Amino acid sequence: MPDRPDGLIRLLMIDDDRKLCRLVITYLTPLGFAVTAVHSGPEGVDRATAADAEWQAVILDVMLPGLDGFEVLKRIRARSQVPVLMLTARGDETDRIVGLEVGADDYLPKTFSTRELLARLRAVLRRSAAAGPNISAPPTALVVGLLHLNLDARSAVMDTTPLVLTPVEFDLLASLAKAKGRVKTRESLLDECRDRNYDVFDRSIDVHISSLRKKLGDDAKEPRYIRTVRSAGYMMVGPE
Repeated sequence: MPDRPDGLIRLLMIDDDRKLCRLVITYLTPLGFAVTAVHSGPEGVDRATAADAEWQAVILDVMLPGLDGFEVLKRIRARSQVPVLMLTARGDETDRIVGLEVGADDYLPKTFSTRELLARLRAVLRRSAAAGPNISAPPTALVVGLLHLNLDARSAVMDTTPLVLTPVEFDLLASLAKAKGRVKTRESLLDECRDRNYDVFDRSIDVHISSLRKKLGDDAKEPRYIRTVRSAGYMMVGPE
C-alpha cells in the first residue's frame, strides 16, 4: 500500500444504508481513513473503476439498487484488484461463497461491530501491500513448471499469459509454491492468507483453490499444479 502525502487511507463504501455509512465514516475518520460513500450499484462501479481512482479498499454491500453487489464486484474485478470487503445481510454461507468465487477478499455479516470492521480492513490492507507479511524478500521469484511468480511485484504468469489474481489468491498460490512438495493444511493456509480468526470448519479456502485451478487451467482430478490431499489439505506438485 503506497504512502499517501496526507497519510490517509482512501476507502470507498458502496452501500444504500445511509445511516450505516454515516456510522462507518464517523468511526473510521479519526483512525486515518478518508471514506467516500455511494449508494447504488452503478455509481459504485463508476467510482471504483474511474481512471483516477486511488482507493486502497472497498466495502461493498450485497443488496444494492441498480446492480447487486456480486455484479458490481465482477465489474470491479474486470478492471481492478483493489481489496474488497463484502457485507452480507444475514451472513449466509451462499452469499459468502458466491462473493469469494467472484473475487471478494473477505466478508462480514451486517451485524458487525466497528472494531471487527476495522480489524478486517487492516487485514485486507496488509495482504494487498506489495511487501506483505506473507511474502518474504528471498527469494523474489518462484518457478513451478510454466508458472512464474514475482513476489516483489506480486504478479503471476502462466507460460506467457499474465494471471489476474486477487490478493488472497496470490498469497495462497505463493504459499503453496514456496512449500512445493509439502502438504499445507486448510488451517495453515487460512492463517497465512486470510490473517483473521476463523472457524476450523470454514471451507472458503476450497473456493479460492477452485478459482485458482480455473485460472491455472488445472484439473482437480488430474492435477498438474495443485493436488488435494484427502483429510489433510493441498499441495503444489508442479507438472512432471
